[in-house]
Amino acid sequence: MFHEIRFPANLSFGSVGGPERRTEIVALANGFEERNTPWAHSRRHYDAGVGLRSLDDLEALIAFFEARRGQLHGFRWKDWSDYRSCLPSGKVGPLDQDIAIGDGVRVTFPLLKAYRSGEESYSRPILKPVAGTVLVAVAADQKVEGVEFSVDAAKGEILFEIPPPVGTRITAGFEFDVPVRFDADRIQVSVASFQAGDVPNVPVVEIRL
Repeated sequence: MFHEIRFPANLSFGSVGGPERRTEIVALANGFEERNTPWAHSRRHYDAGVGLRSLDDLEALIAFFEARRGQLHGFRWKDWSDYRSCLPSGKVGPLDQDIAIGDGVRVTFPLLKAYRSGEESYSRPILKPVAGTVLVAVAADQKVEGVEFSVDAAKGEILFEIPPPVGTRITAGFEFDVPVRFDADRIQVSVASFQAGDVPNVPVVEIRL
């Protein structure tokens, strides 16, 4: 089960983590390599212990951990290094990301974020947008949430009241969370060690939904 609640953002600030890829490499007899990947999408890992700064923070972490029953239930995580559809220095806008091209029939579209470098790009599914932050435009004309479209913040989808016309460019901007779970069923901490600057290791891992 997934709990639609965010890990305290003040505790995730300063955490260490990022994307992981899985690549299978086979060395051939002639010295060349064959490389392949079983993963279509990357998976992110974080350490929730790094952001703890006080005993109150530690108490909040333990309460959150207990309420999720350890690894049992997933939850939202704010990745401070990557949580918006625009550049970190920018402001979320309705033209940030290309989502799809209208066909005059379809009304539901998943949110995506593109990562580009040179001629290559990767489209990441955004499954947990932050409610109230999603801006949408069709053919560069911004639409009104609640009137012309709605957002399913639990699935990462936008739903139009009227199908976008054929050939129209659908774009969106948003803030988003990462669906994660704790990657351990126990937290080990010593108050004396914590006050001396030794923070507990609390692994968090992205989950597929």
